Amino acid sequence: MTDPIADFLTRLRNGIMANHKVVDIPASNVKKEMTKILKDKGYILNYKFVDDGVQGTIKIALKYNPETKISAIKNLKRVSKPGLRKYCGATELPRVLNGLGIAILSTSQGVMTDKEARQKNVGGEILCYVY
Repeated sequence: MTDPIADFLTRLRNGIMANHKVVDIPASNVKKEMTKILKDKGYILNYKFVDDGVQGTIKIALKYNPETKISAIKNLKRVSKPGLRKYCGATELPRVLNGLGIAILSTSQGVMTDKEARQKNVGGEILCYVY
């Protein structure tokens, strides 16, 4: 697999399109941190890390509106790709939907949102946009 983060986003996107309750994704440290951010920001209901001895999996419970059955995640967009990495400094961090969405960044201080990176005054690689 050349791009595991794109695979993570695609599995989430496919689970949402098929109205699945739970999505299983192969685990990695970056994916675990991204999952924690999605939970903290209210885009998913819950998650569970299952260690099966080899790589492990992440079980993500997707969040839907109870009346309309519309997902909390409207769009997932991969920004930095293996063929073209996108970096930004602390001063030019992106605002997703004028602050309504989040950008997930990989910085020297770990994986964090654009808002946290602005507060800590660090830049890094823009992994994806979520709104």
